[in-house]
Amino acid sequence: MEEAQGQYYSSTPQESALSHDGGGRSQLNGQGNCGTGIIGLKKRGHGTRSWIKIGQDGSTQTVTLDKATIMRHCSLPSRDLRLLDPMFIYPSTILGREKAIVVNLEQIRCIITADEVILMNSLDGSVGQYRSELCNRLQKEKADGLPFEFRALEMALELTCTSLDAQVKELEMEIYPVLDELASSISTLNLERVRRFKGHLLALTQRVQKVRDEIEHLMDDDGDMAEMCLTEKRRSSDMYPLNDCLHILTSSSGKEISKSAPNSPERSISGIPMLPRAFSIIGNSGKHGSSMGSSDNGERIQPLEMLLEAYFIVIDNTLNSLSSLKEYIDDTEDFINIKLLHW
Repeated sequence: MEEAQGQYYSSTPQESALSHDGGGRSQLNGQGNCGTGIIGLKKRGHGTRSWIKIGQDGSTQTVTLDKATIMRHCSLPSRDLRLLDPMFIYPSTILGREKAIVVNLEQIRCIITADEVILMNSLDGSVGQYRSELCNRLQKEKADGLPFEFRALEMALELTCTSLDAQVKELEMEIYPVLDELASSISTLNLERVRRFKGHLLALTQRVQKVRDEIEHLMDDDGDMAEMCLTEKRRSSDMYPLNDCLHILTSSSGKEISKSAPNSPERSISGIPMLPRAFSIIGNSGKHGSSMGSSDNGERIQPLEMLLEAYFIVIDNTLNSLSSLKEYIDDTEDFINIKLLHW
């Protein structure tokens, strides 16, 4: 594997002067350390990280990239990259953007484009499993008509749902015997064990619920699913270059559009025009065009919708198992309360 080196940052002259000043050494050094800490935080926000690039053929490459480079390459705002930062704790999220899908599912944090996956490098076992499983699937299995971005997203969903379901089964194996023992023999030790299990159950339920809600939200919004069809959007961009788009807009509105006019901040990212939005304007210019666009959009998102639905069923079953476990705990507590009342 090759490793590409990113940017490095040197200390500022002011820091150097403070650290080597002879007079008032303790006071100046104290100020220097404080300033260094603040500057260090700023640098960390723009610093480099280790990433793993996975290509369409299953090849991998470990690279060192800074935040600005990734933002330019994937046309992503800074707030989206915060979702992938291990310094922050965010719930599971899947975002469809102009040129990428941002995935934050448990320990799997990556950016999926139409050509590659940029996976945050980590020692966590989930990251290594995602890398090996995806590469193996890309190299040995057929695509089944699914574009690359859907196959990469499917692997993230599969590993996440499998991991959460395994954690639920492990919790069930631990807690059911303890509840049965508590029902037959009330003791402080058993009560304390059940209390700890309830805390674990609550935290796990929240994680599973968030993954379920995220998948359900995507299925309910055709626009979000359309944004995630990266291969199809790129194909449409290649078929309709910007000049043809401007020509169609000019002829349909009867007004000339200046090619030298600056792009508004909402219509471009890093100076790159947002062509899909322009196409949506053309598609909605007439009733017939709008209905055709809606029909094409439905066919385009159908494979993704079926993929999401399959994993929604899996994660929903996992959530139902947690609900059943909580009901069993509540029933056991009610039984114990009744038993204590008759003592």
